[in-house]
Amino acid sequence: MPQLNPAPWFAIMVFSWLVFLIVLPPKIMAHLFPNEATSQSAQTPKTKTWAWPWP
Repeated sequence: MPQLNPAPWFAIMVFSWLVFLIVLPPKIMAHLFPNEATSQSAQTPKTKTWAWPWP
């Protein structure tokens, strides 16, 4: 039964993990995000109290 022979499947698994761990991370980390995050101001906005129409 070919499923019991680990030689070809083990090599496929090792090479695929090498691709995932060595080749792909630099490509993903080199991606540039078009929208950079901007820092928000430290001041809290002034809010007015709302006058309820009933007493």
